[in-house]
Amino acid sequence: ALGLTQQLPLDDKYNYSREYLINRITILLGGRAAEEIVLNQLTTGAGDDLEKASEMARKMVCEWGMSEKLGPVTFGKNEEYIFLGREVARHKDYSEKTALQIDVEIKRIIGECAHRARVILEENLEKLHALVRALLERESLDGQEVALILRSGTPFGAATA
Repeated sequence: ALGLTQQLPLDDKYNYSREYLINRITILLGGRAAEEIVLNQLTTGAGDDLEKASEMARKMVCEWGMSEKLGPVTFGKNEEYIFLGREVARHKDYSEKTALQIDVEIKRIIGECAHRARVILEENLEKLHALVRALLERESLDGQEVALILRSGTPFGAATA
């Protein structure tokens, strides 16, 4: 896969802070922001990350009451269909006006996280380019290799000439 990143699924943890979720959404939107900065264009490569980020923002608003504007309430009732595996349908128990507010709030969260991802990358452009060089050289990096590059600012901690 092009630009594949792996993160632990949300199911591996049981309790999430708002800050943690905002950070995860920001990370998910980092690839798209990097495309804009480095390539000056957008591709379909960030589609899966965008879908995951949108779903996480939707859960923040609709399931976990983490919307600053809508407050600590939930919207829609989850109905799991066991015979369909783990597929979940959301029963709409709110008005069209509320649905619009939910959409606006989700877009606000995504927009703020996308802006934050872009700012972080622009402030760390040399490290971004070091990661690009390392990926071009090795094709894949593990967590330790990424950490080394981010600490040193050069591929695999090499000294710059």
